[in-house]
Amino acid sequence: MSAVETYIETETERVERWRNEELLRVGFDVESAALIAAEPSVDLHRAIDLIERGCPPGLAASILL
Repeated sequence: MSAVETYIETETERVERWRNEELLRVGFDVESAALIAAEPSVDLHRAIDLIERGCPPGLAASILL
């Protein structure tokens, strides 16, 4: 019988995954979304607001990071 490995996502990983999904949803590219999501000092609402106000995702990423 084979052993089954179970991976349990930590709270930090869960939050980062959620942040990444939200950033992708509003238009950030995969790399920028991952970088921003992994940086807890970046306010997610500010990031989303920049995009919703018409800021291009590349410029928004430069501002935030």
